[in-house]
Amino acid sequence: MIDRAGLAEFLRRRRESLQPEDVGLPRGQRRRTSGLRREEVAALCHMSTDYYARLERERGPQPSEQMIASIAQGLHLSLDERDHLFRLAGHHPRARGGVAEHISPGMLRVLDRLDDTPAEIVTELGETLRQTRLGVALVGDLTSYTGPARSIGYRWFTDPATRAIYAPEDHDFLSRMWASGLREVMGRRGRESRAAYLAELLLADNEEFRAVWNEHEVGIRPHDVKHFVHPELGRLDLNCQSLLDPQQSQSLLVYTAVPGSESYEKLQLLSVIGAQAMH
Repeated sequence: MIDRAGLAEFLRRRRESLQPEDVGLPRGQRRRTSGLRREEVAALCHMSTDYYARLERERGPQPSEQMIASIAQGLHLSLDERDHLFRLAGHHPRARGGVAEHISPGMLRVLDRLDDTPAEIVTELGETLRQTRLGVALVGDLTSYTGPARSIGYRWFTDPATRAIYAPEDHDFLSRMWASGLREVMGRRGRESRAAYLAELLLADNEEFRAVWNEHEVGIRPHDVKHFVHPELGRLDLNCQSLLDPQQSQSLLVYTAVPGSESYEKLQLLSVIGAQAMH
């Protein structure tokens, strides 16, 4: 059963404890609110200000599990705080582990400070949960996919547009790498896991995947430099640094170029393209 009073108070306290800079927002000059404004939180949670305000006023229908998960992410809650929020809203907390999609507050704070850099947070199955503005400008909005296509490993074998982002000479290696990674995740999570489900789909429908899967390769790791092909800027050779959150089995991937290189100059142009796309 929903605890409306408890839910409202918890939301208010969490909102008031956050500052704009904590969530990547500008502070502005005339800020009287202690913490974030309701409309700022609503935007972070991808919902209307009216809907969020009603929750803080103990009104409205019981929020769905999906809505509560969105609020937990928008308020940068820890896993324990997220679970508490689920209980206040009358739901069972979501299971923790390899399929978790809740991003830790610390990882979000790092991502929020990378506005001038292509970066993304991905799951162990290669599902992009969050991107920076330049991350979208580099490879497109990868958070919009649904179903099996959320995994880049699945898209690699089923969607030619995914391959077009990468230099052709890397395609064979990337096919082996995605198959290897999927096999490793399935080994960790078992034959009832999402990894096993994706493998079954690909084995049934994709001849190339069957060929590389049958090699039983594991341990193939990404190269230090990724070779992207941008539709407007052409080839970009970018170093990829990775920050792992072992509790959530998520990684923050940050793409940089060697200063003074041609790819470095193209990243500066990418920033302009990204800014234009926002308007």
